[in-house]
Amino acid sequence: MVTFGHLGDGNLHYNVSAPEGVAPDVFVKDTAAINRLVHDSVARFGGSISAEHGLGQLKRDEIQRYKSPLELELMRKLKRALDPHGIMNPGKVL
Repeated sequence: MVTFGHLGDGNLHYNVSAPEGVAPDVFVKDTAAINRLVHDSVARFGGSISAEHGLGQLKRDEIQRYKSPLELELMRKLKRALDPHGIMNPGKVL
């Protein structure tokens, strides 16, 4: 586990590396399960799986597990208000 972040705003980023002796292609097959462990831990401690750069395509579906319908709708409304024509970061949540 490689953890890095931003001291000023409290963001932490987690990069999980394959254990020694495990082939990368084998390790990558466990990506969804590893992400779920990390994301559940983050949520349990009151954190968020999105950071200062918003939420992109990789976590588009996963965020629905951690945010309420109201929070998701507020994100969509904010995106529409700032980008009514959908030209900034097309396909991204926020």
